[in-house]
Amino acid sequence: MASSSTPATPLLYSCIAHNSTILAECTTSASSQTSSLASLVLPKIDHKSPQKLTYTHGSYHIHFIAESPSEHPAHSPSAGGLTFLVVAESSLGRRISFGFLVEVRDRFLGKYPPETTDFGDLPNYGAGSFNGTLKELMVEYGTTEHGREDAFTNVQREIDDVRGIMTRNIEGLLERGERIDLLVDKTDRLGGSAREFRVRSRGLKRQMWWKNVKLMSLLALVVALILLTIIISVKSSLGS
Repeated sequence: MASSSTPATPLLYSCIAHNSTILAECTTSASSQTSSLASLVLPKIDHKSPQKLTYTHGSYHIHFIAESPSEHPAHSPSAGGLTFLVVAESSLGRRISFGFLVEVRDRFLGKYPPETTDFGDLPNYGAGSFNGTLKELMVEYGTTEHGREDAFTNVQREIDDVRGIMTRNIEGLLERGERIDLLVDKTDRLGGSAREFRVRSRGLKRQMWWKNVKLMSLLALVVALILLTIIISVKSSLGS
């Protein structure tokens, strides 16, 4: 779950994985679907050659940089199975997202040098100490002008043309059962929104009812005071 103290950022979920084993992750979104998307994409990534790719799903974009053994010396082949992934709002575009991933990659490999780290031996969340760095970068690159400028610089340095990065719809990647899982998750979220709407509607109806009761009571009091004033005035006139 996202921490309530985390500033809102269009970078919703990020992880670093070795093949399908998640070594570090951070989420800034209250939606569980962002991490679900990552868990569906990771097993499908082929590390035979380096990849930079974007998958689309509704209002989400899933961007990733996948390493390949060909990028690393023979004494650090396990680094070829690494993937750096982020799920972002589609409105953010790709430059900032890939600039963020380049920075994550540089910092992660700086902290865990491939020459001395066997990433294949690390368990799930074996690099969990990097979670805090992910959160810091997600906020910085997603919300600050300085972070976005750094993202553009990273992209210009590391990626020849971000427009050349292939974009695919995630539906074509998934098996039928996995698409059903996503549909069920989406249906659950819609159902939750409908329940929340009904609760709010009932609350609003009660508020309007009490407002009407108070208004009618006030009107009745005003009418009673007017009648009382008329009666007193009539009695005074008759008495005199």
